[in-house]
Amino acid sequence: MLERWSHGEVDSFDALVPIVYDELKKLADHYLRNERAEHTLQPTALVHEAYLRLRGVRDMQLVNRAHFYGAAAQVMRRVLVDHARRRGAGKRGGGDAAAAITANLEAPVNPGLDLLALSEALDQLQVIAPEKAKVVELRYFGGLSVEETASYLDLAPVTVKRYFAFARAWLYRALADGSS
Repeated sequence: MLERWSHGEVDSFDALVPIVYDELKKLADHYLRNERAEHTLQPTALVHEAYLRLRGVRDMQLVNRAHFYGAAAQVMRRVLVDHARRRGAGKRGGGDAAAAITANLEAPVNPGLDLLALSEALDQLQVIAPEKAKVVELRYFGGLSVEETASYLDLAPVTVKRYFAFARAWLYRALADGSS
């Protein structure tokens, strides 16, 4: 089904969604579990918005399950950032944002984390080190393991760990400096 959808068959995607819905819901819950108390987006709404955006994608090359969930993670990140922008995110936390991202980058999204600041910092990292930014996106936002991330990016697990360490340090600096 992934292969057929990758070649533009929307019906294949519609058939795939019921199979992966529970995993997508877990991924959405992962994103929202530790969001701020006033956050209004629910996991089901996040999955549905991601579904609509993914359904509109054409000619996406998906090799396996990890690729699909990586794509879903990227779309969910964008939905959350768009939602935060619409809600008029508050002032940036500067050093607080840096501490939130680097304190435990492996944990679910931190409630004190400014998603807009992180997204902007990731976009900057994407320009200078795209694979390192992708590792953060897949691991932190997508909840993928080192092995799944390695499979998705066709890298060795040790390389994923090294990229993740670099990205974590780079993001800390970018967020602490307020350069995002």
